[in-house]
Amino acid sequence: MKVEFAPINIPLKRRIQTVAVCQWIFSFLLLAEFCCGIFVILILGNFWFFGILYLLWLYLDWETPCAGGRRFQWVRGWTIWKYFREYFPIKLIKTSDLNPNHNYLLGFHPHGVLVAGAFGNFCTGPDFKNLFPGITPYLHITPIWFGCPFFREYVMSAGIVSASKESVSYVLNNEGGGHASIIVIGGAEESLNAHPGSLTLNILKRKGFIKMALKHGAHLVPVFSFGENELFKQVANPRGSRLRNIQEKLQKIMGFALPLFHGRGIFQYSFGLIPYRQPIHTVVGSPIPVKQNLNPTTEEVEQLHELYLQKLSKLFEDHKRNYGIPEHRSLIFE
Repeated sequence: MKVEFAPINIPLKRRIQTVAVCQWIFSFLLLAEFCCGIFVILILGNFWFFGILYLLWLYLDWETPCAGGRRFQWVRGWTIWKYFREYFPIKLIKTSDLNPNHNYLLGFHPHGVLVAGAFGNFCTGPDFKNLFPGITPYLHITPIWFGCPFFREYVMSAGIVSASKESVSYVLNNEGGGHASIIVIGGAEESLNAHPGSLTLNILKRKGFIKMALKHGAHLVPVFSFGENELFKQVANPRGSRLRNIQEKLQKIMGFALPLFHGRGIFQYSFGLIPYRQPIHTVVGSPIPVKQNLNPTTEEVEQLHELYLQKLSKLFEDHKRNYGIPEHRSLIFE
């Protein structure tokens, strides 16, 4: 394989952007393991007392990720996130106002490999607040990560909360409105489809978010992030292949998927874990009004699910030309 090295005279700003993305990659690929290692060292070493104190804190604070988390605006506003967003760049596009008197459930598509658009738009910077004043976003992720010592504090500080039913209910139960649950509908399984050019979404069997919206009367908002699947290249894993079968079994056991992906390196463009510089445009669609229904029937869930699919398809079709998607390409639901 021929290695393409980065030129020496790269502007300082671009180098800072690359450093910012390296920090993000480390945070979401290695930081949880690093934090667990630190905790083990505390318990087994001379500082075991601090480890015991943290275990007590963990016990007392266990429900916080399901009760709105514990965000810190200082962390969400770190300058490093500005350079992180500029690296791609990541942009948030508004198509309709969101009334702060309502609560919303935003369905984010596609998952991509590391959900860069969701993190960049809903956990960092002022863009969401400026475009949708009065709305507080909560990004929901797999509950398993909140069992990692120290790491849980870090992700909660960015406004990330658990994806459990209890957590979503807590956010959408806000009587005054103004809360928005952001759920990556395809989940970890969809990351296995995150190949450049892929438009396949895992959604046909995913109706739990529809039930939650009905139960709480939360308006549904489809969100499509153009460019999300272009950030990395993934080893071919078509459905039915041995690799895909292994990945799906591991995903069911561990609760998260293990896509075999690569991007570019820090000093060369041929191979590494740094995402490619591809623009991400996250388009927030118009809300679908939902009337509260504490005990929806299967038919009512199916009807709203079908309407959501129609609105998501329309959102994609209305905007695909702006972001380089050929006219003949459309979303594939499975």
